[in-house]
Order: sequence, then structure tokens, then C-alpha cells
Amino acid sequence: MKLLKLSVVITLLLITPLISSAQELKFGHIDMQELIMHMPEKQEADRRLQQEAQTLQNRMRVMSEEHERKFREYLAERENMPELIRATMEKEIQEIEQRLQNFQSMAQQTLSRKEQELYQPILEKLQRAIDAVGEENGFIYIFDVSSQVVLFHSDDSVDCAPLVKAKLGIN
Repeated sequence: MKLLKLSVVITLLLITPLISSAQELKFGHIDMQELIMHMPEKQEADRRLQQEAQTLQNRMRVMSEEHERKFREYLAERENMPELIRATMEKEIQEIEQRLQNFQSMAQQTLSRKEQELYQPILEKLQRAIDAVGEENGFIYIFDVSSQVVLFHSDDSVDCAPLVKAKLGIN
């Protein structure tokens, strides 16, 4: 019996720090997408990306107009063309179409790289602010609720957005 009481006391002594430390755990949540929308760097990145897209779109329009002009010329004159000229024009039209497809593919890749280049520093800045808030306030985890990975958070979870906004200097 004494051995049983002693084991209960020892167990309680071992579990008590675990229970009290579990009660001290702090969890927070944040909506990263909403925070990014408030960052001034985001608007500038959007503007620069739009400029790049417009430049590529203008070049694509010029190439499309060239294709359309060549094709109309071909359609208007194909009945009266010698076979060699018709074949040459058909080949030119096909080459223009191929260039258009290649340009479109390269333009998409270029925009993708530009987007990565512009937004990566923004994400890194936000992550540094979140890390600082987490460390300064003793959070164990800060979850991103915009990713829809967090299936539940209680009212005990702290919304860290105001703290991160303050760290970033935004309203």
C-alpha cells in the first residue's frame, strides 16, 4: 500500500510540470493573404508586374497583326499565285504561327519568373515579421488560416495580425 501511495505521489510530481506547461502553450493564427494585401510593397509589385504583362501583350499584338496581314494577303491572292510562291507564303505563315506560340509560351514563363522575383521579398519580409512576433510573444505556433489547412481554432488562439501589422508598420 505504501508503495502504491509512493508511486502515485511520484507520478503526480512528474505530471504536474507537464500539465502546467501545457496550459502555458500559446497558439496564434493569422490570415497571410489579407496581410499581404495591406502591404505597400504588394501594390508596387502588382503595378510592375502589370507593366511587364502590358509590354509583352503589346509585342504579341504586333506579331498577331503581322500574322493576320500575311494570312489575308495569302487568302486574297492564293488562287492566282504560282505554286512556288503559294508554298513559300504558307511556310511563312506557319513560321509566324510557330513564333507566336513560342513567344506566348516564353511570355508566360517570363511573367511567372517576374512574379516570383517581385513577390518573394514581400513574403520573406512578412515571414520575418511573423517570426519576430512569435518569438517576442512566446507563441508555440502561428497558423495561417488563409491556407485552409487549420481545421479548427478556438477563441484561445490569438489573432496575431495586429501584432504583425505593427511590426511591418502598416494599418
